[in-house]
Amino acid sequence: MMDIFNILKERRSIRKYSDKPVSHELITKVLAAGQWAPSGLNNQPWRFLVIHDQGQKEKLAGFTKYSCIIKKAPALILVFLDHQATYDRDKDLMAIGACIQNMLLEAYSLGIGTCWLGEILRRKKAVAGYLRIPANLELMAVISLGYSAEEIKKGKRHLLNTMVLGLAKKETSCPTK
Repeated sequence: MMDIFNILKERRSIRKYSDKPVSHELITKVLAAGQWAPSGLNNQPWRFLVIHDQGQKEKLAGFTKYSCIIKKAPALILVFLDHQATYDRDKDLMAIGACIQNMLLEAYSLGIGTCWLGEILRRKKAVAGYLRIPANLELMAVISLGYSAEEIKKGKRHLLNTMVLGLAKKETSCPTK
C-alpha cells in the first residue's frame, strides 16, 4: 500500500494511453473517490458523465486543441457543477477541485493514468449543447483515463520556502477569555 504523500508526489498527467480499456468497476471506484470530497454544507455539487464511445470522443475532441488526448483515452469523465445544488460559487468551485483531485489520486492508486483537461472549458457552452446537458449543469473539467503508454518522468516543484509567506508562531495553549 502506498502512503498518500508518495501518491501526491508520483502522480503525473498522462497524455498517451494504451488501447486497454478501463473497467466499469475501476471507473466506479474513481467516481466514488470524487464523491467523498469535502463540500460546503455537504452539498456535493458535482455531477459526472462517463464517455467510452469513440464517436462521442471524436466529436468532443473538436472542441479543444488537446484533441489527441481525448480521442486516444479509453474513457473520459466529464465533471459538472450542478447549479441547483450550489449555495456559494467560490466554495463550490473549491469543492469541485477537491473532487477532481480525489479522482486523480484514486485513479493513480489503481494504476490508471489521468489528465485533467481544462482548455476545453473555453467552449463549454458548445460542449453542453452537443451533449444536450441540462442548463443547470456547468462543465468544470474533462478527465481522460487510461493505462499509460508513455514514460513517466519525475515531477519538479519550486522550493517550498519560496512559496511560504510566513509561519505563525506555535502557541503553547489555547487562548482563554
